[in-house]
Amino acid sequence: MPRQVIFDTETTGFSHKDGDRLIEIGAVEMIDGNLTGENYHTLVNPERDVPIEAFRVHQISTEMLKDQPLFPQVAEAFLAFIEGAELIAHNAPFDVGFINFELTRAGFPELSNKITDTVPIARRKFPGAPASLDALCARFGISKAEREEKGHGALLDSELLAKVYIELTGGRQAGLFVSGRSSNRNNAEEQVPVRYQRPRPLASRLTDEEKAAHQAFVEELGEPIWAKLN
Repeated sequence: MPRQVIFDTETTGFSHKDGDRLIEIGAVEMIDGNLTGENYHTLVNPERDVPIEAFRVHQISTEMLKDQPLFPQVAEAFLAFIEGAELIAHNAPFDVGFINFELTRAGFPELSNKITDTVPIARRKFPGAPASLDALCARFGISKAEREEKGHGALLDSELLAKVYIELTGGRQAGLFVSGRSSNRNNAEEQVPVRYQRPRPLASRLTDEEKAAHQAFVEELGEPIWAKLN
C-alpha cells in the first residue's frame, strides 16, 4: 500500500474565486494502513480579515493570523511532507482547489499527487445516508468531543478523517488480519493476526543490573543447550 497523507484545510470562506483565502493546513501520514504519528500543521496569514461566519466554524480569528507566515513561506515544507503520497481529503475538490490556488499564486505548480475523495466512498458504501465528517464519525463511534469543544481545526479534522477512512475502506480489519488456511477438516479460512514492525523500535526496558544478573545466571548453566546449536 502506498504512503498516504490525509489532509484538511480551513479557509476564510467557500470560494477562492470570490477572494477567500487559505488560513490553515493540517495533514497526517499513513503507511500500510497505519498512522505513523508524523503530521504537518500550520496556520497561514490570509492577508485579509476572517468573516465572523467562518470564525464561528473554526474559531480562528483575524487577530490569531496576523503574525503567521504567508503561504509562500510554508509551501515548500507542505510540498515536502506530501511528496510522493496519495492525498486523501473529505470533499477533496474544495481543499485541493484552495491549495492549488495558493500554489499557483505563489509561483508553484499545482498538485500532481493522486487524490482520493472520501465523500464518494461514503456515498457508495451508505447510499442515501449523510456523508458529512460529523455523520461518519457518529456512524463509526469516533469521538468528536475535542471538535465540539474547540471547533473545526485542520489537523484535528485530518486525524478524525484518518479514522473514518480506515473504517470506510475496511482498513481496521484489513490491517489487523489476513486470511490463512485453518487446520480444521473443512479447510475453512480463518483470521490470522498480522504483526507489523514498528517504524522505530522501542527503547530497551532492561536495566544494567538486570542484564548483569541474566549473564551471571547463564554462566552458571555451564554449556546451555542453545550454545550447541551455533
